[in-house]
Amino acid sequence: MSNPNLPNKDTPMTATPSSARCTAGDAPCNPSRRLLLIATAGAGGALAVGAAVPFVASLTPSERALAAGAPVEVDIDKLAPGDMMVVEWRGKPVWILHRTPEMLATLAKAEPGLADPASAEASQQPDYARNPHRSIKPEYLVAVGICTHLGCSPSSAFEAGNPALGADWPGGFLCPCHGSTFDLAGRVFKNKPAPTNLEVPPHKYLSEGRLIIGADDTATA
Repeated sequence: MSNPNLPNKDTPMTATPSSARCTAGDAPCNPSRRLLLIATAGAGGALAVGAAVPFVASLTPSERALAAGAPVEVDIDKLAPGDMMVVEWRGKPVWILHRTPEMLATLAKAEPGLADPASAEASQQPDYARNPHRSIKPEYLVAVGICTHLGCSPSSAFEAGNPALGADWPGGFLCPCHGSTFDLAGRVFKNKPAPTNLEVPPHKYLSEGRLIIGADDTATA
């Protein structure tokens, strides 16, 4: 018998603001904090790596999140350039990063050091995200925040030339578990433990300031 308190699997859930906040330079956000965490993630955010806890192992999703993977609607209208928010979909953290023009300019510069700059591994993104910015709109990255190595949640390291990562670091993400690094499009750098780029989930824009994760014009995931 179905539980009337759970949403229908085809009914989108709406991500609602949480009072909890996390900063881009902090350790990975606590994934048990409901649907939405807003992270102030300016391009100059400092890198800080905390205790490395595999996200999948530590996640305690709510009853709603355990529902059959309902799509999640997200309001991004107030997400400022350089900031990132995190929403929960199917028990996974999904990053939404509003990239600045300066952030976008780093993507081409990073390509020589990337393992899969053209996103040739088709399973990691829908066809509409197989482009240099891996997104529908260049300024917005939508990606699952789980390292493709062993399931840890990477930390943001948006500052180019970060002392901890070297003068040639373009800005991106660092996995604290085993050191995999990703650029600001979620593409993995060469010679790292992570075998593939970060996953881009199915998504589409309902309006200029609103998108849905888990559904697109081809299917509902």
